[in-house]
Parts: sequence; C-alpha cells; structure tokens
Amino acid sequence: MLMAAPIFGARNIVFVAHRVGFAVALTIIVYPYLPAPPAVNPLSIDGLFIVLHQFLIGMTMGLILQFVFGSLVIAGHNISMTMGLGFASFIDPSSGLSVPVISKLYLVIGTLLFFSFDGHLLVIQTLLTSFESMPIGTQGIAVENYMAIVLWGSKMYIGALLIALPCMITLTLINVGFGVMTRAAPQMNIFAVGFPTTLSTGIIIIMTTMPNVLPRFHSLLMESIDLIQSILQRS
Repeated sequence: MLMAAPIFGARNIVFVAHRVGFAVALTIIVYPYLPAPPAVNPLSIDGLFIVLHQFLIGMTMGLILQFVFGSLVIAGHNISMTMGLGFASFIDPSSGLSVPVISKLYLVIGTLLFFSFDGHLLVIQTLLTSFESMPIGTQGIAVENYMAIVLWGSKMYIGALLIALPCMITLTLINVGFGVMTRAAPQMNIFAVGFPTTLSTGIIIIMTTMPNVLPRFHSLLMESIDLIQSILQRS
C-alpha cells in the first residue's frame, strides 16, 4: 500500500529505504491490534496465495487513493492547455512523470490539504481496519469489486472537470471573442494579444476559484476511503 499510495510512494520525495523502514515500523506498531493470522507455512501454496492477496489488497488501496490526486493532475492539464501553458511542465514527484505547471500547483495544494485533513493518519487507520474487514487468509478481493474500482475511476474525471470548468469556460469564451475580432480585423496579431490575455485571465480565475478545490478534494478523498472500506467488506 505504501508503494502505490500517493505521497507515501512518491519516487522523488520518499527514498525506498525510508519507505521500507516506515513499513517495518508500522507493522511492528499495528501487529498487536491485528487478528491472529492463520497458521500456514509461508513457503506453501496457501502461504503464497495469502501473500499475493495481501499484495493485491495493498495495491488496490493505493490505486484508489491515486485517483484522488489524478483528478488534480487532469484538472491542471486542462487548464494549462486552455491557458496556453501546455509547454511549461515540471516533474511530478509522486509518479516521476512530466506534468503541466498548473497540475504541479494543484498537486502541491492537494498535498498540503491531504496533511491538513490528517489524510496520512486516515490512510493508516484504513489500513488497520482492513485487517478486520478482511482478515488475513486465502480469500482476496472479489472479482466483481474490481469492476467497481474501474467505474469509480470516472469520478476522477468528474472531479477534474468540476475543478477546471470555471476556468475552461471563461477562457473558451475569450478565445471565441478573439476569433470574432480576428475576422473583423485580420491585420491584428492574435498571438501577440491573445496569449497574454488568456494567461493573465487564467491566473486570476485560478486564484478566484482556489477555495473550490478544498471541498472537491475533501469529497473525493472521503469517497475513496468509503470505497476501500466497502470493497473490503463486500469481499
């Protein structure tokens, strides 16, 4: 779970040795509160199946949490392309990929909001309760629940659209207005006038709509936690 979850699994922030050490320390802390594991030889077939199922459960939990931060990346990408900043990009520390500068801004804000919500403690609590909802054994996540995860991925795009929609609509109307002006005055250099206008307007709209990121991000985070708990309880 720590390998796949956002922030915990950030490649350019958290070193592998630190992540492994944190996983070992977390295991030692939560082990007394876990149900007794089955008496199975770890090198047997049943033991290998148990390890595989636990690996898939942790990866699934991390993937669902990645969807929440993915919505911020998609929203920033759409805004950047509309503003004309699609060429300006930075390295996303959580994935190691190049993302637009606006996506980087939203990721930084999302990370700060994640810690302000005590999201790191909520993730650890969800990990602890997962052993109660689905005790360690040969039973893993049901196949039909993987389809629920795929369908919930659409919320990533819905959340991104709700975050980026005010800026996208405003900048689209501005571009339409510049198109009309270009038809009326073909001698006007649309690139010299349009780019500074869309850039400055986009920055103003981002600053104006920034408070709307808080409820959207919090809603997606809580829905992801609820999805994890419901999947583990239904399995």
